[in-house]
Amino acid sequence: MTSSNTPLSTLVRLIDGISEWTGRAISWLTLTMVLATFTIVVMRYLFNIGNVALQESVIYMHSFVFLLGAAYTLKHDGHVRVDIFYRPMGEKGKAIINLFGTVCLLLPVTGFIFYISWEYVATSWELTEGSQEAGGIPFRYILKTSLLLMPAMMMLQGIGEILRSILVLTGQGHLLEEEEGHAL
Repeated sequence: MTSSNTPLSTLVRLIDGISEWTGRAISWLTLTMVLATFTIVVMRYLFNIGNVALQESVIYMHSFVFLLGAAYTLKHDGHVRVDIFYRPMGEKGKAIINLFGTVCLLLPVTGFIFYISWEYVATSWELTEGSQEAGGIPFRYILKTSLLLMPAMMMLQGIGEILRSILVLTGQGHLLEEEEGHAL
């Protein structure tokens, strides 16, 4: 086993890879949303035709981009923080803040979101809930499932952030430096 392939660094790379793949895949929905919105506008204003399912699909895609892209955003350090304190800190100071924030804020909040969403999503699946609109998308339960996927993916990426911080605090942060674009 080489020094750049410790079990912790390998696990961090695996978790980051999942978030990276999901974020890149889901990002294509933004282009699809633009094309669907353009189609809706053309159909409505040029041909006076409405399509409820197409309109709802834009809402679904928008939800998926934000909910399923959250872990990707966390991986790329794109979430809100108080940069006035964080930015000038050294690598270990940032690792301490990231560790504290993930353990004390991210994991409890996402765990709570998962917990309170469970029954809501399960009921939707039991009913195989669909759109309330005639001609709408009959798969609302799939949309609601993203309410469980988002916190699950955030918790997984949070574990990756905890492990990353541990590597930095134990002097092994250099093992992740070759990774593109993620800086503490």
